[in-house]
Amino acid sequence: MTAEHDSRDAGLAAQYEHYPYPGRDPADEARRLLIGSPSHLREIDYWVFGATRPRSQPLRALVAGCGTGDGAIMLATHLSRAGRPGDVVCLDRSARALAVARSRAAARGLDNMRFVQGALDDLPGLAPGPFDYIDCCGVLHHLPDPDAALAGLVGVLAPGGGMGLMVYAPYGRTGVYMLQEALARLAPHDESPPARLDVARRVMRHLPQTAWLRQNGNFGDHLTGGDAGLYDLLLNPRDRAYDVPGLFALLDGAGLRATCLMEPMRYDPALLLPDPRLRARIAHLPQRERAAVAEALAGNMATHVAYVRRAADDVSFADPMDPCSVPVMREIPGVELARQIQPDDRLPFAFGTLSVAVPVPPQTRGLLPLIDGERTVGDLAAILDGRGVSAERFATVWRRMFDTLAGLNRVLLRAPA
Repeated sequence: MTAEHDSRDAGLAAQYEHYPYPGRDPADEARRLLIGSPSHLREIDYWVFGATRPRSQPLRALVAGCGTGDGAIMLATHLSRAGRPGDVVCLDRSARALAVARSRAAARGLDNMRFVQGALDDLPGLAPGPFDYIDCCGVLHHLPDPDAALAGLVGVLAPGGGMGLMVYAPYGRTGVYMLQEALARLAPHDESPPARLDVARRVMRHLPQTAWLRQNGNFGDHLTGGDAGLYDLLLNPRDRAYDVPGLFALLDGAGLRATCLMEPMRYDPALLLPDPRLRARIAHLPQRERAAVAEALAGNMATHVAYVRRAADDVSFADPMDPCSVPVMREIPGVELARQIQPDDRLPFAFGTLSVAVPVPPQTRGLLPLIDGERTVGDLAAILDGRGVSAERFATVWRRMFDTLAGLNRVLLRAPA
């Protein structure tokens, strides 16, 4: 490691001891559970294991760089609420961040979590695994050698296991790196975190209206997230971003392949380009190129979330057309999602700061409230048959509806018992 890397790494360690990120108060656990991606249990069941891994099979999970615990607390709570076996190992080198995560777990009465202090460099000794699932969210882009770190995670991944990753993306962070560059000169990374934060606060008070960060609506949580949010956004001593080709290169180098980019439909440029001639061109592009086009067109992707497996794995997904398959709402109840459908049979959906009206079959309004995580696809077909919808018509409607709503990460399939 070079002297510059040593200095930046020391600055990174000092940052998270002074300002554990994200800023969380364990007392808030009594009133809400923070939900997101990756590491939502229903997403893991579907996007990692294809809704084929039994729920009764214990899930051993590692959260590599857990910070103050958002993803780890969510996953452990989901496991606990569902009565599912498994445990969540929380690894972070910040003692203060781990203390917050541990207090949050205690506030929830979670006994399926274990906390380990240390760096990813020491992973084989600290958390040797193997792990069925690994979360590495918002970590790789801060490390001196992301490729080596990702290879280390693959080394403790169980056969047939998978990961949930999040890395920064460049276009949706427009304005951030300009301001980081200015602050690197005004408040060098070898100064103390409090001194640097004071400079950043003063700059933000006088930031010109023309600054690109003022035009970017992606960072409300950072800019209103107190000292930890502001520091993490503008003063982090090492911060890189991956465009879609860069993300795939990172995965290729580690022998991984994406089973899902979240949300899948976000990476389909046809959703943004209704012109038939353009869609014809899109249809001929390989999946990776389509995703790159979508990123460049949308311009607002600030992160990429990916679920991944080893490239050599034979990944199969449960068939949504199988009458025995059980659809499940990822989070929003079906009756509530149905209310959001517009009179023209379009479902408004927000991809970050971009809102898109996604067409759905007219029968979606009636089908969504029937999805309760217990009824099978066959049950749904029987109910619609009683309403005069033939089996053939149901199959057409259900295929389109499932593909659309799974692409929006709203309807998935339940894992078998």
